[in-house]
Amino acid sequence: MKTLFLFLVIAGATQLASAQEYPSKAIRVIIPFSPGSGLDVLGRLLTPKLHEATRQPVIAENRAGGAGRIGHEAVAKAAPDGYTLLLTAVGPLIHTPILYPQTPFDPLKDFAAISLFVTGPLVIVVHPSIPVKNVKELVDFAKKRPGQLNFGSTGVGSVNHLLGEMLNLLTGTKIVHVPYKGGADALTELLGGQVEMVMTGVSPVIPHAKAGKLRVIVTTGRQRMPNMPEVPTMAESGLPEAEIVIWYGAVAPAATPKHIIGRLNREIVKVMNLPDLRERYAQQSVVPETNSPEQFAQLIRDEYARWTKVIRTARIKLE
Repeated sequence: MKTLFLFLVIAGATQLASAQEYPSKAIRVIIPFSPGSGLDVLGRLLTPKLHEATRQPVIAENRAGGAGRIGHEAVAKAAPDGYTLLLTAVGPLIHTPILYPQTPFDPLKDFAAISLFVTGPLVIVVHPSIPVKNVKELVDFAKKRPGQLNFGSTGVGSVNHLLGEMLNLLTGTKIVHVPYKGGADALTELLGGQVEMVMTGVSPVIPHAKAGKLRVIVTTGRQRMPNMPEVPTMAESGLPEAEIVIWYGAVAPAATPKHIIGRLNREIVKVMNLPDLRERYAQQSVVPETNSPEQFAQLIRDEYARWTKVIRTARIKLE
């Protein structure tokens, strides 16, 4: 009996020591896109602060390829010990597995959610030659011209493509999708009048909007944008179902112990409240935002269900 008691005491002490010791070595953070990409820029603002908070090296490693699939698969198969993490976003974690049936990871089973770290809205931008100033006018204008208006995106299956198809589904419009190789190409075509509208991030359109070359009619975020306070939200425009944000978060391999997930969550929440880091993210037109592991896991489930419905209903397929 004494031996069993001693064993339990030692086992409990070992587990406690293990919990207190994490992290005891370098943490590798996989960024599933190339250097200079949006996720890379945002992630490399976060990792130095995590290094300061954990007092261990936090090494950002780009593992690009396959629309993010290579990096996600690597983390899904990594040891669940808290020393290999993944920075991800709604596109590669949610949209990619729906669009690519052979995706080598399951977003609902292969990862343990840690926390969001930033979110950012999209905006709908129109060419000034289109006589619309808000979503209602756009819908009315488009309904009278089915198949005659075009919207540009960064490619089939991209989040701005999905937003355009969601708008068609919700409003009964038939605005035609025109895919481009990237956001810069789509914006250039919009400025030249080759397409009538584009759904895009905030930063690229600000100078053109201020110069009167483009008109921003709505933001998809929950709140109006500080740098464009005159632009209403989707909810204010009568389409709360089209409220979306581009979110970025951190996850770990699925079986990572809860005490490690909890420690990582606390550190991310703490550093994302640092004024200097919040300011640097504001300069990227994104908003620092965190949540609990349980809340982030629920968001992932909700987003997977939501976008599965949009993609299936709109019959979006990748060639």
